[in-house]
Amino acid sequence: MPVFYLMPEFFTKQILKNYFTQIQQILADLILKFAINISACICLNLLIPIAIGSVKKLCESLFSSLNQKLMSNHLMKKLSYLKPIFNFITIGLLITTLSRIFLFFLFKERVVETPNFWYIFPIGLRMDLILLCYLSFLPAVLITFLPNKWLKFTNTFLVIYSFLFLFLILFVELASPDFVKQYDTRPNKIFLDYLIYPKEVVGMLLKSYLTSIMVTFLILGVVIYFAFKKGKKYFHTISTEYKFKLMIFPLVAFLLFFGARSSLVSKRPINASNAVFSTDQLTNTLGLNSFYTVAFAAYSIKNEGNTKMYGKMDQAEAIARVKKYMIAGPNDFKDAEIPFLHIQQPDSVIQKPYNLVIFLQESLGAEYVGILGGKPLTPEFDKLSKEGTLFTNLYCTGTRSVRGIEAVVTGFLPSPSESVVKLGNSQQGFFTLADALKQKEYDTSFIYGGMANFDNMASFFNGNGFSDIVDQTDFESDGNKYAFKGTWGYSDEDLVTKANQYFKSKGDKPFFSLMFSTSNHEPFEYPAGRIKPYDKKPATVNNAMKYADFSIGKFFEMAKKEAYFKNTIFIVIADHNTRTYGKNLVPINKFHIPAFIMGPGVAKGAVYDRLASQIDIPPTLLGYLGLPFETPMVGRNLTKLDPKVQGRSIMQFNDINAFRVENQVVIMQPNLKPLQFEIKNDTTLIPVKLNEDLAKDALAHVITAGNLYKESKYKLRAKK
Repeated sequence: MPVFYLMPEFFTKQILKNYFTQIQQILADLILKFAINISACICLNLLIPIAIGSVKKLCESLFSSLNQKLMSNHLMKKLSYLKPIFNFITIGLLITTLSRIFLFFLFKERVVETPNFWYIFPIGLRMDLILLCYLSFLPAVLITFLPNKWLKFTNTFLVIYSFLFLFLILFVELASPDFVKQYDTRPNKIFLDYLIYPKEVVGMLLKSYLTSIMVTFLILGVVIYFAFKKGKKYFHTISTEYKFKLMIFPLVAFLLFFGARSSLVSKRPINASNAVFSTDQLTNTLGLNSFYTVAFAAYSIKNEGNTKMYGKMDQAEAIARVKKYMIAGPNDFKDAEIPFLHIQQPDSVIQKPYNLVIFLQESLGAEYVGILGGKPLTPEFDKLSKEGTLFTNLYCTGTRSVRGIEAVVTGFLPSPSESVVKLGNSQQGFFTLADALKQKEYDTSFIYGGMANFDNMASFFNGNGFSDIVDQTDFESDGNKYAFKGTWGYSDEDLVTKANQYFKSKGDKPFFSLMFSTSNHEPFEYPAGRIKPYDKKPATVNNAMKYADFSIGKFFEMAKKEAYFKNTIFIVIADHNTRTYGKNLVPINKFHIPAFIMGPGVAKGAVYDRLASQIDIPPTLLGYLGLPFETPMVGRNLTKLDPKVQGRSIMQFNDINAFRVENQVVIMQPNLKPLQFEIKNDTTLIPVKLNEDLAKDALAHVITAGNLYKESKYKLRAKK
């Protein structure tokens, strides 16, 4: 891929060429002066006032020198009314380029492993210009078409508009390093999700990212200072002959359109797909800018369930391809309007149905579980797993709690859209285990130490079969004394104490409950004196995982003393890993999660070591309960799966979908041809020739998920 191909064509135009040539000549000297000034500030403990002065001098020197040299040209003098646009693009490029350089050095050790890693810089310049040209179009129109008598209004608008967007660009770039460390990609829809819950997020940030916050606000403060002091100088236009502006506008519009589209030879405008040049997702995203990725995420919300970016397939073919991975036979499906509705028979028939308790563990990846070859942080989990069936080759479907809830509680296929927990059309009448069990006269509940409205959980659960929601407000109002309340709510040992009391109160009535932990979530808070720390520093992920394990042990210690224990199926399972990152397009090893099932009828000391997906867990659990259930789930009851049938897992990583069958995985990226890899030890992906039939199966599962949601066909039949 030659560098000149990556550059926008308008870059060769003489005016802009002269402009940016001057930038190159001036920047080196000015940045050096700025660095010296900042260093002196730090040494003198006068960072804030002198840093502001240094930034001030830098910007004044840059733009004064630049504009003086440019204005020496007669044509440029006539074009000086466009100075606000030139300055907007220049400052925007300065922000995004410096941020990209910083991110490169921050993740250099990994990025340089990618061949031609330096592509991120020309690609990044191209993507930055696309963004800035889009944003510059409205100011260009106003500058051109509003008459000179509107000059005061135009200048006021230009200052506000320019600093607003430059501020936002700077803000998301400043937030990017910590976000990338956590999620292995630039800010995306997850970033927007967190903005919805300021209380929890602010608490987490203050405790885990205080230094980053202080630096961010210092820099943003400098920007606000300049907005008030220098906005007029850099973003005011001047009175210019109206006819001249009208004559020049077609050229300006063409250049901005050319820059925003970045190509006239391609049928489609350049987009994020053009930044993909390696198999390392992180390296690819460094070629973008964070404002673009966040804006695209916001724009994509309106395309919930859109699967066309992966390809097209007839709905009937998609359904048939998904059905061939199910246990149910062609004659088992009961309703043409609900394509996957079938009767799941119990593993064994019993007189009294068993209770079901799902203890969902926040962020407990397999790498933290000793019995799975991870760190020795889970002695209680390891011991308890021997009292039931341990799953050693189980993979989650996504990287967020709502995706884990979606898989474990509904069995729904992962898709590129948001989890159904948060989508509008699934807030009522969407299948859940609670929905199915409630029809069998089970008491159904969700028990959580935090606020149940987080991530829209309360709304989804209320509308889909959960009769009772117990959350932080119930802890605070019941008059009991609890061990610890942190940023995300009450501690895990408080959660298990509350749950045990709740289950005792149900008597002989069958119940289903989803328990959801919080303590092993950043900022990793837990009560002191409960564990022997793994790390010296208390608030670490390792210590939090160890405390979560302590709470698991405490729960079963209490439960075993109660009457409900002998009549209950328990599962302890993770929602996802704490961090999902890696050099591969999909870091498969980071999707590996632990789970064990114990209770009456569950084989003790058994190990299920075949490949399985999180969506296989709900049908497996139903099989233990001793009742037949009508269900639309496409997952498999693993206890009834023929040993000859190949294992399968499905993983959604941002907008990338991975469909794995044994050691072969098909990876689908938006608007790109699918890729196939052979998997070695979950960490090494070896490119192989694409199996077209397997690729169609992968596409079928994504398309089916989208269609089921859009057409409201993932449900039970209405009661007669």
